[in-house]
Amino acid sequence: NTDVYGFQRALAPFLKLHHRRALVLGTGGASKAVAYVLSSMGIQFLHVSRTPEGPQQVGYVDLNASALRDFPLIVNTTPVGTFPEVDECPDIPYESITADNLLVDLVYNPPETLFLKKGKECDALVVNGMPMLVAQADKAWQIWNKG
Repeated sequence: NTDVYGFQRALAPFLKLHHRRALVLGTGGASKAVAYVLSSMGIQFLHVSRTPEGPQQVGYVDLNASALRDFPLIVNTTPVGTFPEVDECPDIPYESITADNLLVDLVYNPPETLFLKKGKECDALVVNGMPMLVAQADKAWQIWNKG
């Protein structure tokens, strides 16, 4: 699959030195690719789940200002906020987001999800899923066309 390639290409241009720890919202298939990329880049992460299991997962109820400061990279791998449910967003403490945070949403429809809007309102750097989708398409073209 092209998720790993796409996410790495989409994320790399936006990382800053302080983005060494991440919260990965969701535990589905896309989160596995995100986790692989983060690990390969030396970025520590925790999965955030509605039903946390194990030491590498926390619940949404566990998130607070300290968590968002300690884990400045936040990646939404859930479908929450995808069209037509555009009035929904992951349940995180948005009031604790700062300009040090980088919010990445794998969703690309709509181009700016409520998750990203709320991050932008707090001066966070935000990236939607379109760069990942484009990189995935490019990689798929290379694979299918042997070039």
